[in-house]
Amino acid sequence: MRKIVVLAAAAAALLVSACNTIEGAGRDISAAGRAVSNTAKDAKN
Repeated sequence: MRKIVVLAAAAAALLVSACNTIEGAGRDISAAGRAVSNTAKDAKN
């Protein structure tokens, strides 16, 4: 039983850290998209 609890805690820690990484990547991609949009608007004008 103790092994299962330890494995569950380790799995939960990995999942939480993966969510933070994905969230950060999403913010970076959004920022890059805004930069491309702004550059396209500037070039159009």
